[in-house]
Amino acid sequence: MISIRKGLKKDLVQVLDLIKELAIYEKAQHKVENSVAQMEVDGFGESAIFDFYVAVNEDFIVGTAIYYTRYSTWKGRQLYLEDLVVKESLRRQGIGKMLFDEVLKTAKATQCTGMMWQVLDWNEGAINFYKKYYPTNFGNEWINCNIDF
Repeated sequence: MISIRKGLKKDLVQVLDLIKELAIYEKAQHKVENSVAQMEVDGFGESAIFDFYVAVNEDFIVGTAIYYTRYSTWKGRQLYLEDLVVKESLRRQGIGKMLFDEVLKTAKATQCTGMMWQVLDWNEGAINFYKKYYPTNFGNEWINCNIDF
């Protein structure tokens, strides 16, 4: 029986394992530099900057949705879904939908004007999953840029 709950500090070891599993799937495992210690500071420290839900089967975490609040100068407060990960062996069983729906509820409950996320253009499974939610902008209108330090 799968249950969804807010993530706890004790969950971070398993959550980081899921992040690494996602990185392997995305052919980018060499890019994961984060650590449990850093996630403790960033998620539970004095100036926490992210939150997350976990999907739990007994005591084992089988999925996570990591999100944070962002600000749009045009729209105001919005929620950004950073990652939605379900163990590969348990995908297509509704766990991702349970996690996504919980994040949507959070966005609405915190008076966000919308929710944003990214998906790789080759990840057809994820694209088809997200299209079920009828996103208003699902294309290449914006180019995402970043600088790493």
